[in-house]
Amino acid sequence: MLHADCESALLEDGSNQEDIWGADWNPFSQQVTFEALINIRPRQNNPSLDILDLTIRKRVAEITHQLLRNI
Repeated sequence: MLHADCESALLEDGSNQEDIWGADWNPFSQQVTFEALINIRPRQNNPSLDILDLTIRKRVAEITHQLLRNI
């Protein structure tokens, strides 16, 4: 499944585009990477594949660790 597929499902479920960010979880290293095509958002000051805002990166990492840490 691609980030864009998950993004579409979240939008259909009522999520706001501004609140959806793409990241990957590596279960072996327990690390989050913040690179995805859906992160390219010039109107949100994010012209990169990477999530550039450190506050957003921190929140994405927190949520990911809460959900996937023991998988």
